[in-house]
Amino acid sequence: MDAININKIAPPQRAATELNYEADLKTVLEPVLTEVLDMAESAGWDRQKAAYTVMFLAARQLSDAKANPKTDV
Repeated sequence: MDAININKIAPPQRAATELNYEADLKTVLEPVLTEVLDMAESAGWDRQKAAYTVMFLAARQLSDAKANPKTDV
């Protein structure tokens, strides 16, 4: 397992409206997610359940963001 710096994610090189924006984002986030799942598994957690939990938490983040939108003051 190659350790990566999960505290540093490369910024986008395209506008969010461009066709390959999401593909680029997947490329950037995949090693971070792999590292998180590897760390959870190394700590004794079931990898499949950890992946499910990440999906749950990501969905909750979106739900919470819709329920509590940020306002500019």
